[in-house]
Amino acid sequence: MSYTDTPLVEIAGLSKSYGKHHVLKDLNLTLPPGIHALLGPNGAGKTTLVNILSTLIPYSAGQARVLGLDVQRDRKQLQGLISLTGQYAAVDGALSGMENMLMMGQLFGLTRRDAKRRADDLLERFELTKAAGKRAATYSGGMRRKLDIAASLIAGPQLIFLDEPTTGLDTRSRQALWDEINTLAAAGTSIFLTTQYLEEADVLAERIMVLNGGGIVADGTAAQLKQRVGGSTIQLHDDAGHIIETLPTHGDAADVAHQLAAISEQRPEVSVTVRKPTMDEVFLELTGAPVPTNSNKKEATSE
Repeated sequence: MSYTDTPLVEIAGLSKSYGKHHVLKDLNLTLPPGIHALLGPNGAGKTTLVNILSTLIPYSAGQARVLGLDVQRDRKQLQGLISLTGQYAAVDGALSGMENMLMMGQLFGLTRRDAKRRADDLLERFELTKAAGKRAATYSGGMRRKLDIAASLIAGPQLIFLDEPTTGLDTRSRQALWDEINTLAAAGTSIFLTTQYLEEADVLAERIMVLNGGGIVADGTAAQLKQRVGGSTIQLHDDAGHIIETLPTHGDAADVAHQLAAISEQRPEVSVTVRKPTMDEVFLELTGAPVPTNSNKKEATSE
């Protein structure tokens, strides 16, 4: 079967409940191949949706298809085409980094030679080559996370689910993963990720869904979602850097240049910045929840 023209994900009336607690409510969504991000506050149901789509848990009502296959009826077949990296590293501590990689490669049907070649490449990308022969139990938390992600990428599946993949990674490791995601996408692999780093969704995703209260409250490109909370503005600052006036702008070069020319002539003493809405503002506007603390500029350490 060719998946190039098949929707990546098709959801119709999808619901998931635990007793009287409704985690997901009547979700409807169709996604084409590509890179897609799912945002939402803690408890919104992001991991539940990923677990359903990756065949780990059943849904309560509705329908869900991934790569054209029913996630429940075609579970075994679908598992050979997808990969999942959960929120917590799931490597075998008794095995070395290389042994973990080879085991995952062979579980996905790679020959030992192909698994070794792919493992060498990924371990180098994630700066784990020197530790490849050491037991994973001796790795730091960040190193285990990098190994877990590398193992999920070894077989080049049709679709990779990444549930908050860069939590705990330092800046360089996060960038390495972003580069790998873009490389995989260019080669035809699709990515479905959840993230607490709003910048991550902004940089990577072709389409972003915002999940809140068990339902999808917004769906579109980063630019489309930002437009929902207002357009670009020109901010005028006094000598101390305080904003003294804000002017709306279309954001295109012609409009900005026209307004800057007028400002320069009428108020040459002020400084200006051109500002676009941020994903933080989108998140707050759409969910009413505080911006996730992981989306700030402080970086977690991995070593």
